[in-house]
Formats: sequence, C-alpha cells, structure tokens
Amino acid sequence: MSWINENPLTYFQSFCSKVLKCGPIPRHVAIIMDGNRRFARKTNVEKSIGHSKGFEKLADTLQWCREIGINEVTVYAFSIENFKRSSEEVETLMQLSREKFKRLLEEKDKLKENGVSIRVIGNLSLLPDDIRSLIAKAILMTQNNNKFFLNVAFAYTSRDEITNAIKTVVNGVHNGLIEKKDIDEELLTKCMYTSKSPDPDLYIRTSGEVRFSDFLLWQNSNSVLCFVEVLWPEFSFWHLLKAVFYYQRHYIGIPDKMIYVNENPRKKDFLKFVEDEKIAELKMYSNIPINI
Repeated sequence: MSWINENPLTYFQSFCSKVLKCGPIPRHVAIIMDGNRRFARKTNVEKSIGHSKGFEKLADTLQWCREIGINEVTVYAFSIENFKRSSEEVETLMQLSREKFKRLLEEKDKLKENGVSIRVIGNLSLLPDDIRSLIAKAILMTQNNNKFFLNVAFAYTSRDEITNAIKTVVNGVHNGLIEKKDIDEELLTKCMYTSKSPDPDLYIRTSGEVRFSDFLLWQNSNSVLCFVEVLWPEFSFWHLLKAVFYYQRHYIGIPDKMIYVNENPRKKDFLKFVEDEKIAELKMYSNIPINI
C-alpha cells in the first residue's frame, strides 16, 4: 500500500472538515498508534496482519491530516522497548519496515508532488544495516520537500533521545566547541532528534491506554492530550475530527510556546556542526548496499 493515499473525502467528510477549519487547527499532531496486536487477537488473525492494517491506517490518517490542514505528524512506530518482544515478532516488524521503506523510495515523484518530507527520529544504530540504509535514503530524498512533514519515531524512546542530546552537548564542551555557560534548555532542545519540529499541539493515543510510553516527553509539556478508546486499525476520520475538536475546545488554555532567540555565535556554530554531522552520518548510511 502507498504511503500517499489520494482517495477523496466524501461530500459529508469534506463539509465537516471545512466547518472544523473555521477554528484553530493544530500545526503538529503526535500519535501513539497503539492496538495493532489487540486488533489481531480481536479479529482472530496473525499479528503480522494486525501490524499491516496499522500501516494502512497510517496512510489514511496522513491523508485526513493533510485535508484538515495539519502540516506535521509524528508517529510512534517502533519503541526501543519493542526489541524485548519475541524474536519472531521483532523480525516481522523489521520485515514490514523493509517493505514499507522500499515502497517509499519507489514513490519519490509522488512525495515530491505532494511536498512530503520524511524524517525518521530515533537511534538508527540499533537497526539492521539494510533498514538504516533505506531510512537514510528516504530522509535525504525528501529533505527539500516542505508542504507536509512526517516524523517516524523508530527505535525511539524519550529517555534515549534526552540521553543522546546530553552526550552531544557534553562532547561539544569536551571538544571546545561550546562552553559550560552555553548550556541551557534551548541548546538541549536543538540537540534533540526533533530539533527541526515545533512541539506537538495535539497528542493522540489510541487503544484506551492512558500513558505516554516514553514518547516525546521533552516536547509535550503544552500539548493537548487526547486518549481515544478505539484500537489503531479501527481509527477513523471521525475519531480524528473529534480529537481536533477536543483540541479546539482546550486551545485557549494552551500557553504560547517559548520563542528562542539565539544570539550566541558559538552556539550557532556548534548547532551547525551537529546538523552537518547528522547529514554526513545519513550519507554514510545511504551508501550501504541494499537489495531493492
């Protein structure tokens, strides 16, 4: 199935979408796509089918977000904790990832036409070489697209992200690129995997679970939290509209996000160095031979 679903909305869906857009629309929505395995048990199918249905729902949801006017989505696709599952299930998820990222590379023209930029946030060093290469190629291939941003949290936890940011800053001090007095919230934020994204305005979790599961803990301090009872493969256009309406009801209570003003040239040079290192690492990964 394609990453870009271009099925038109029904007349009634389109009408409701236009009504909703009379109010504030979240710029950035974060989603914990929970419930694939429970959906498989509920429908008496293999777990692999449940995960495949979950990807199909992701493609649908991305289209709905674009129709509504949401221009950035971050999804929790694979936690580092998921490596603790059975080897059979982990391999199933890795194989599904291979197939989907290969398909993404085949859709270069469609992604460019729709202005979709793919970012994968997480500890890529934990992934098999071939998947790392596919991911790197996808990121580099779409980095100049700027109409819609999809951030896929893969081999990710917030604890790992924060630890990595701290290590980056410590190494910067150790190598003389910055000084201890330069360290502040802004610098740590800019060293996160999500450094290019605004904080999520709306944070959705499906399946009825009411917890964060180590997802975007640094970034969600001002997010509107919406916990949806339905399992992820059963998530619908109407569930999304209801979540956005819930966001609109609580919008006034959200404080303005902090606007960072970076006037320290040393910090600017350091952050440029960090970004250049990330790009160099992606280029290195992208040259790993893969079979497509």
